[in-house]
Amino acid sequence: MDTKKLCILGSTGSIGTQALEVASHLDIEVDALCAHSNTKLLEKQIRKYSPKLCAVTNEDAAKELKVLVADTDCRIISGKDASSEVVTLSCADTVLNSIIGFAGLTPTIAAIKEKKNLAIANKETLVAAGSIVMEEVNRNGIRLLPVDSEHCAIHQCIGKNDHSEISKLILTASGGPFFGKDKEFVKNASPEAALKHPNWSMGQKITIDSASLVNKGLELIEAMWLFDMPVDKIDIVVHRESVIHSMVQYNDNSVMAQLAVPDMRLCIQYALTGTAKKGGLTPELDFAKIASLSFYNVDHEVFPGISLAKRSVKLGGTSPCIFNSANEACVDLFLNKKIKFGEIYELISYALDDLKPKACPTLTDILEADAAAREYVYTKAGK
Repeated sequence: MDTKKLCILGSTGSIGTQALEVASHLDIEVDALCAHSNTKLLEKQIRKYSPKLCAVTNEDAAKELKVLVADTDCRIISGKDASSEVVTLSCADTVLNSIIGFAGLTPTIAAIKEKKNLAIANKETLVAAGSIVMEEVNRNGIRLLPVDSEHCAIHQCIGKNDHSEISKLILTASGGPFFGKDKEFVKNASPEAALKHPNWSMGQKITIDSASLVNKGLELIEAMWLFDMPVDKIDIVVHRESVIHSMVQYNDNSVMAQLAVPDMRLCIQYALTGTAKKGGLTPELDFAKIASLSFYNVDHEVFPGISLAKRSVKLGGTSPCIFNSANEACVDLFLNKKIKFGEIYELISYALDDLKPKACPTLTDILEADAAAREYVYTKAGK
C-alpha cells in the first residue's frame, strides 16, 4: 500500500532531505516535518512542501521559525516532546523516522500506538528496545519497513520466501575509512579521518559508527528483531564497493543478493511504496563499469564493535540499550576530541561489564538504562 500522507522526523538530515525528494517524485503529500534546530532549511522545506505541521525540539529555534514562516499555514510546535507530539497530531498514514540515535525511540512508539505505518531509518530504536517495539508493532497491526540499505536489501532478498528456508543473513559492510589499518593507527585516528567515508555521504554520528564498525553491531541487532533471526545466524562481510547491499543464504546454500548504486533514495522509496517496484531516482547500475566485487572478513581484533554488540545480546535485557547509549556518548566525546578513537570500544566494554542489565525491560527500564549508560561513560571518561 502506497503512502498517501507522510510525516518525516529528522527532515533536515541526510535521510530526511532525500525522503522529501522521493515524496515529491512519488507525489506523496508531506503532512508534517520535525527537526532539531536548522531553521534556514526548515523554512525552505515548509515553503516548498507546504506541511500543515512542523515540530522543532529546540525552543529558541522554534521561536525563530515561527517568525520566518508566519505568512504560511504551517503550525509550529516545540519542546523536548515535540517529535512525539507531531506524530500524534499529524494526519499522515506513514511516519519516516530518521532521527539520530536513542531520541528516535519515543516517537517510534507514539507512531505505532497511533497505528501509523513506519519507515524506520532509526536503527537505535530497535537496538535499545526491540522487544517492546516489535510487540507494539504486532499488537497494532502496522507495517514496519526498514530504510537502512542493508535491511532493505535483506527484506527484498527474502521476498515471499518461507522464513524456515533461510540458513543465514549476510550483512555487508564497506569497511569504512580505516579498512586495512592496524590497531595502533585505528586507536589514535582523528575525527577528521574518521569522517571520510569512502562510499556514503551521511551525518557525523553514523559516519563515526561506520568507521568503528559499531554500526554493523547495531545493524546486527536490528536485523535480529526485524527478521526474527538469532545473532548466530547473521554474518557480516566487508564489501568495499557497496554495490551488494546485503544477502540471504538459504538451506540449499544458494544466496540471494540485492545490488544497486549506493543511493538511499531507493531504500526510502521501497519503504514508502510498501515494497512496490516503481520508477525511481536511483541511477541504473552499469555492470560494465564495475571492475570487481571484493569481499573480506571483518578484523574483529582491530574493530571489536560487532563483538561488543553480540556480547550485549548474550547478556540480554537492557544490555543492548547500554551498548547503544554508551556508544552514543562515546561518539559525542570523540567528535569533541575528549577521547581517542580506541577508547570508544574500551568505554562500551566497561559499561557492559559494570552496568547490570534488567531482564524483560519495560519502556521505563530502557529509559533508565539509557541515562545510566551515558552518565557512566561521561564519568568514566572524566568529562
